[in-house]
Amino acid sequence: MAESQDADVDPRMYEQLKLDRPHGARVYDYFLGGKDNFAIDRQAAEHLLQAFPGFRTAALSNRMWMHRAAKFAAEQGITQFLDVGTGIPTSPNLHEVVQEITPSAHVVYADNDPIVLAHSRALLVSKPEGKTAYLEADVTDPQAILQSDEVKELIDFSKPVALSIVGVFHYLPDALKPYDLVRQLVEPLAPGSLLIFSHCTPDFAPELWERAMVVYKADGGDAQVRSKEEVTRFFEGTELIEPGVVSPFRWYPDEETQRLVDKGEFTDIMCSLWVGVGRKP
Repeated sequence: MAESQDADVDPRMYEQLKLDRPHGARVYDYFLGGKDNFAIDRQAAEHLLQAFPGFRTAALSNRMWMHRAAKFAAEQGITQFLDVGTGIPTSPNLHEVVQEITPSAHVVYADNDPIVLAHSRALLVSKPEGKTAYLEADVTDPQAILQSDEVKELIDFSKPVALSIVGVFHYLPDALKPYDLVRQLVEPLAPGSLLIFSHCTPDFAPELWERAMVVYKADGGDAQVRSKEEVTRFFEGTELIEPGVVSPFRWYPDEETQRLVDKGEFTDIMCSLWVGVGRKP
């Protein structure tokens, strides 16, 4: 919802939209300059920016890297994509990137934020040769995603799939068993499938990130950033594609990424992400 609409939200919607606490998809939308966020999200986002000024840069570098990783997967011949933790649509969306290369590609999006569902029409405008679907589901219930009608209809698990989990798991503390959740999602995938994964890290600015986590939790959010070693563990069961787990701007940078590096905008500290792509053997 746009900023001006906060006061007009039906009180009955507050519980459904969980407006008593910030939601990662809406905070991320704010960082990217979007309008589909609420006062609780903007407050949390501004507090995060005060603690760590790099959040907007990190969000942009993450989005740009997702585009490159998705393009890479399509160029490898993968025609099926499962995007978990989709976030609020921002063009170009994943299906727009991959269907430029493979118009017949199938893409299933999954997110647990009702606001994403409200905007899911933008995710369903597929090339006529391809198909897209949107599923309201939570990453903490992998079986609900894998057994959904949408996945069963669009994804053939006997063939390689690109599983995209971008900027999601830093919202999941260890108590939710995040490594087990990724394992469950990767397990049914055919050999040759790809895991496209990114995660915020405190490695380059530990004191700033410690402060950011304190203020985010004080605003009602939950998060856990992880070290390079901890992020690399998510790729267990896959073979990391070169250059391995790196900062997003170091993963096959395109011209625009390199321009932002040369300007000094994309740095390890300001991006503070580990990203990688693993291939299932």
